[in-house]
Amino acid sequence: QVQLVESGGGLVQAGGSLRLSCAASGGTFSRYSMGWFRQAPGKEREFVAAISWGGGNTYSGDSAKGRFTISRDSAKKTVDLQMTSLKPEDTAVYYCAASRLPITPAPLVAGTKYDWWGQGTQVTVSS
Repeated sequence: QVQLVESGGGLVQAGGSLRLSCAASGGTFSRYSMGWFRQAPGKEREFVAAISWGGGNTYSGDSAKGRFTISRDSAKKTVDLQMTSLKPEDTAVYYCAASRLPITPAPLVAGTKYDWWGQGTQVTVSS
């Protein structure tokens, strides 16, 4: 069983940056693809970004391209999401997730492809 705990959320002004972190425990971290999703009030869960087992491949959703960067540290068993140029529409609860599937050839954009989820961290971007 894998446990995931997100941190780093908070309140930031539009145009600012924030770095989210997800700490994993249990299981074999290096064998899991990792992803970030977000869900705003009244909206469906949205894929943000994913990273492969070894960190060599990443994939970003349209909302993240050019602004967000996903990375992982296998020694620390963490996966981070560096967010820049934040907009009010980025306001959401951000979730970390782990999958036993590889991100290639299919980039794991569907939440159903993930096996474990964190509890989420709130990100609020003020205008």
